[in-house]
Amino acid sequence: MRRSTRSFLLVGCTGLFVASCADAPVTATPQRAASPSFSRDPGAASYTTIDIPGSAMILLTDINEHGVIVGRYALAGHTHGFIRDESGAISAIDIAGSSFTVAASINDSGAVAGWYILPAAPAVRHGFVLRDGVVTTIDPPGSVFTNILGINERGDLTGRYRGPGNGPFHGFLYHDGQFTLVNVPGADETNPAKSTASGVIGGEFDNTGGPGQLFVYTRGAFTTFALPNGKSASADNGGINARGDMVGTYCSTGSGACSIAPTGVHGFLLTNGEMTSIDVPGSVATAAAGINSRGDIVGIYFDAAGGAHGFMRRRGG
Repeated sequence: MRRSTRSFLLVGCTGLFVASCADAPVTATPQRAASPSFSRDPGAASYTTIDIPGSAMILLTDINEHGVIVGRYALAGHTHGFIRDESGAISAIDIAGSSFTVAASINDSGAVAGWYILPAAPAVRHGFVLRDGVVTTIDPPGSVFTNILGINERGDLTGRYRGPGNGPFHGFLYHDGQFTLVNVPGADETNPAKSTASGVIGGEFDNTGGPGQLFVYTRGAFTTFALPNGKSASADNGGINARGDMVGTYCSTGSGACSIAPTGVHGFLLTNGEMTSIDVPGSVATAAAGINSRGDIVGIYFDAAGGAHGFMRRRGG
């Protein structure tokens, strides 16, 4: 079923700046788990298409337990963040002075986290939190490229950053005003996505030339696992809910870097050691980015003409 949103409200934001010293890096030795088993989507779910009229692209990045969705869309040369409430009304989120704003995550209290770009800012990309109409800019010390990808019920932030140059991304956790590095030991790059209220973090890591793999970090320990059949996980935003169900994106061919694209990608749901491929019916490519406690999944899909659309998947029809 296709559902087009029609209500718009521009949100104007003012910024504050927060940056605290990083804690010692997380260096726990990872535990290697067996690759999950793999199955196709049984087709028992219902899909809703969510579009914004006139937009060239829309990506849904997260959904909370109330069904409120956040994401990003492109319109007239600008990228806007947005929030879609329970009624389907959409409000744009644009950081003042920015032409590129991404709303990457929302918690059940309605706080939104993401990142933005200013044309002449000292840093290329800044992280932000929008809470009760107030925007706070949050960057790890030394970062020139901050992607905040998740906010949980405690207000903890997860994401990735890098310093000057084109070096690898480092993962981070921001908790109680302090940053902690979250890097899978031995990995060239670590990309934490979202975390649960109990502090479990899910994400992707990779080594140069190899397939992207998944990790779960909890209570000071990493568990890592490869996808079935040598598939490569994407470093793009994924999700984890309170039950530990994870969603993300994988590439159907190749073993190197995997990114969201109009062909060759599939969403996945990983639960209880079983990985289910998520493909919107009729799509040529699907990517999943967020999952709530009810198991509702959101993301993006591409049609045969190359059009990009948001989707929401609900279990059980």
